[in-house]
Amino acid sequence: MPPGAATALAAGVLPGPRVAELPMTDAQAEAGRAAFALSCPGLMRRTDGSGLTRRADWSAACDAVKTVGASQARIFFAERFEAVQVGDGRAFATGYYEPEIAGSRERRAGYEVPIYARPDDLVDVDLGRFSDELKRRKIRGRVEGSNFVPYPERARIEEGALEGRARVLAWAADPVEIFFLQIQGSGRLRLPDGSVMRIGYETQNGRAYTGIGKLMRDRGLLGPGQASMQGIVGWLRANPAEGRALMRENKSFVFFRELTTAPLGAMGYPVEGRVSAATDPNFTPLGAPVFLSLDRADATGLWVAQDTGGAIKGANRYDTFWGAGRLAEATAGGMSARGTAFLLLPKGTLERLNSARPGGGDGGAIATP
Repeated sequence: MPPGAATALAAGVLPGPRVAELPMTDAQAEAGRAAFALSCPGLMRRTDGSGLTRRADWSAACDAVKTVGASQARIFFAERFEAVQVGDGRAFATGYYEPEIAGSRERRAGYEVPIYARPDDLVDVDLGRFSDELKRRKIRGRVEGSNFVPYPERARIEEGALEGRARVLAWAADPVEIFFLQIQGSGRLRLPDGSVMRIGYETQNGRAYTGIGKLMRDRGLLGPGQASMQGIVGWLRANPAEGRALMRENKSFVFFRELTTAPLGAMGYPVEGRVSAATDPNFTPLGAPVFLSLDRADATGLWVAQDTGGAIKGANRYDTFWGAGRLAEATAGGMSARGTAFLLLPKGTLERLNSARPGGGDGGAIATP
C-alpha cells in the first residue's frame, strides 16, 4: 500500500469482546447471516482495501454459511468470527433510505428536472496504473483537446452543460427531491400513471461531496430541531432562491441507471433495510459484518458492510440503510448515533496480522505506525 495510506492497518487494530458476548438478537443474527452469505462471492474475489483480510481468510466462513439454519445464526457468528476495534472504535452512524419521488419518463408540464444517465464523455482514470504510490486512487473527468480536465460541477450541469452528452432517463417534478435522491443513491419514481420506475447510482462527476447540512449549521440557518433531513428540506422549500444556491455548493452530481431489482450496493448486490450499511472500504472490508453499539437502540445491532458513499469516509463511519417508506425516511433522516463499532473478522485474522508485522508473534495488538 502507498506510504501513509489511510487504512485500517494504519489506524491500528485492537481485539474486541468475544462475539458470543455481543448482544445481537436472533433476528439480527439471521438477517446478518443472509446478507453475509449474499456477499461471500464478492468477498472471495475482491481485494480488501483495508489491508486486514485476504480472500482466503473468508473461505471457511463462506463455506460454512451455506449450511447454517436460521436458528443457528448466532452460533455461526460466535464460532467463525472474532471482534476487533479499528483505531479507537468510536463510531458515528447516519442513515439512508430508498426515497420515492414524483417523476415522468417523458418531459411534461410539472416534470422539468432532468435525471441523467452516465455521460458519454465521462472518463474514469485509475491512477494506480501510473504509479504504485497512487494505488486505489481514481479520478473522473473528460478529455478537452489534448488535456484531461475536471468534469463540470453541479451548477454548470444544471445550467445545461450536459446537453448532447448524456441521455435523460426521466424527469423529476421537484429539484429538492432529486437533490436528496442523489444523496441517497437510489430511489423510486412514482410515474403519472401510478407505476414505479426504480433508479440506482451509476457514477458521479468526480467532484468532492459537500454536505449542505453542515454548511447550514455553520451559518446558523437551522434552528433548534431543524438539523434533521426533514428540517433541511423545510428550509430549502421556504427559501427557494437561497436553497438553490446552497445546493449548488455541493459540486458533486450523481448519474443514474434504471433498475429492475431492489437497490444495489457497491458490491453489486441488493441492499436490505435494517441490515446493510455503507462504510469506507479503506477501513472495513466490503461484505464484512459489524456490530454497532450505539446511543440509539434502533441502530444498535448487527450490520453488514455492503455499500459505500461519497460522504462516508474514515474509520468507524457507517451509514445504515433503512429500506423504503415513510418510517424508513423518518428514521434515516433523523439518524445521528454515536457509540462503538466492533468489526467481525474471520477467526485467526488478528493472529496472522500480528505475526506478519515486524517484531510480531507476541499476540499483541497491531500498533499504530
